[in-house]
Amino acid sequence: MKIKEPQPFTFEAGPRAVLLLHGFTGHTADVRMLGRFLEKKGYTSHAPIYAGHGKPPEALLDVSAEDWWEDVKSAYKYLQDLGYEEIAVAGLSLGGVLGSKLAYSNKVKALIPMCAPMFFDNEKQLTLGFESFSREYKQLEEKDEAVIEKEVDALIEDTAPLFKQLGELITDVKNHIDMIYTPTMVVQARKDEMINIESANYIYDNIESDDKEMKWYEESGHVITLDKERNQLHEDIYQFLEKLDWKE
Repeated sequence: MKIKEPQPFTFEAGPRAVLLLHGFTGHTADVRMLGRFLEKKGYTSHAPIYAGHGKPPEALLDVSAEDWWEDVKSAYKYLQDLGYEEIAVAGLSLGGVLGSKLAYSNKVKALIPMCAPMFFDNEKQLTLGFESFSREYKQLEEKDEAVIEKEVDALIEDTAPLFKQLGELITDVKNHIDMIYTPTMVVQARKDEMINIESANYIYDNIESDDKEMKWYEESGHVITLDKERNQLHEDIYQFLEKLDWKE
């Protein structure tokens, strides 16, 4: 069975723009509902897909964290080229890490990291997550279970360089988080099974912005944008964006 690859999206609705960034092994489906919600509220949004994502799991072994950073910078420039001068960034998990890097490397209107790791202490969870993602993808390809097991085992053996780069990216952003001065809304799911939830406190405590808030969601897991409290999350993000001093 041929799987249709997901695509980036751009929902143009108004002069205020939000760059939406997905998580590791995810793609634009992570943030599509948020994008549609913001569109109805008059906000433009754009979501890229990082290199190696939205494809068979083997594709992730052929790319680097630097590729993902280049993809984020290109997505930011894409919005600028469309004429948007004020751009907020909201990112889930890896997207929150990359969004934070963007916030201290470029001029952004606001930052919304969602379940973003600041400590690389979850390699076991990452391995399990990558294994689950790989198995589900191969099941969608309708491969035989024995073939799936063999291919997934081979993949897991080759993930060390990928996770090493991921860890280095997270650590680098953690070490520069105090360079963020832009308004920030830190989002964290209480039932997050993938990352150390103390990451949220670390971001909140160490950014230099005077305009910052933190929101905990008691009934949600790691992929908070798709979980049971997503409607409340959407509304909270909208209210946060509305409080910003936009030009238009």
